[in-house]
Formats: sequence, C-alpha cells, structure tokens
Amino acid sequence: MTDPTTLRPPTVDPGRPAAAAARFASAARPDVAYDLIPTPVGTLVAAVTPRGLVRLAYEDFNGGREAILDDLAARVSPRILAVPHRVDDVRQELDEYFAGERRGFDVPLDWRLTTPFQRRVLDAAVAIPFGQTRTYTQVATAAGSPTGARAAGNALGGNPLPVIVPCHRVLRGGGGLGGYTGGLDRKRTLLAVEGAEVEPDRLPGL
Repeated sequence: MTDPTTLRPPTVDPGRPAAAAARFASAARPDVAYDLIPTPVGTLVAAVTPRGLVRLAYEDFNGGREAILDDLAARVSPRILAVPHRVDDVRQELDEYFAGERRGFDVPLDWRLTTPFQRRVLDAAVAIPFGQTRTYTQVATAAGSPTGARAAGNALGGNPLPVIVPCHRVLRGGGGLGGYTGGLDRKRTLLAVEGAEVEPDRLPGL
C-alpha cells in the first residue's frame, strides 16, 4: 500500500500556461486585428476584419485605445487581438499618402459600422477628387437628400474611417471648415497635404 505521506502534487511550471496561451493567441485568427499607426495627424488605431478596414480612429479623440477597442468588441466582435502585420497594407498606404505619393486608397473597407444613409454620404465623400472640396449641401444632394445638409454633417461626423474616407474634403457653404471628427487642426492639415484650394481668410483660427 502506498504511504500517503510520500504523495506529492505534480510540479507545474508557472510559465507553461502563459506559454500555451501565447501559442494559442498566435495561432488563432481574431475576428478583429488592430495596431497603432503614427501619422502626421496623430496616432491612429487601425482595426481590420476579414472583410477589410473596419475602424480608423484618432486615439486621442475617441477616449483612448481601450475605449475604441471596447466599442469594437461591442459592435463587431470581442475576438480582438493586436496583430501588427495584418494592418501593414493600411500603414503603407497612409505613409504614401502623407509623403505625397498617393492620391487615393486601395485597401478594402468593411462598412458594417455605418447606417445606409451614412454609407451614401460617405460614398459621396469618397467621390470627391483629391485636392478638391464640396459643401455639405452638395454631399447631401449626391447622397439623395438635397435638403439634408445637417444630417449629412452628422453622418460625416460619425465617419468610422477618417482620412481614408475623406470627410475632411467637405466644407460649409460659406467657405468655413465646418466640423471634423478629429478636430479642425487635423482637417486643416489634411487639406494642406492635398493642396486643396480653400481661402485662408475663411479658415477659422488662421
């Protein structure tokens, strides 16, 4: 008969569970992969799904990275993981844009965070050529709602994919900047990157 005093629990390496978890995380394909991208207009949180880029957010304008990821977990999927290489195409195209080497973006987009009306408004913004601008009324008209300038402005303000979906190209009818999801300084910078012809005396604060 075995002497119970000689029984000992098996030795467990405390690093093994962590290593196993790391191996699982590296092998599992998350529903949402993200990374941080530094740009001349601040750090962007870029999140992609198998469909394409689902979120591009100004980190300091949306409550920080954790708040952005929490929102994605609630609205897209809680299976979110930092996977930098999954965001490489977005990073490269943004680098080329800010270096003056790109006028449009080719990365696929996942539009699930938009409403049908917002999608029409954002499609109208995408149709604005590089270096040009349109008014809120013109964009609303292109989206099928000629009297919906204010609603179009709200839709643009909730753009989940700024910079790549160029809501910064939409101005007030009188020439003022209007609003922008990342703040007016960023809107000025993006318009300057594109060489947009906007009257300096109509830019608030300039």
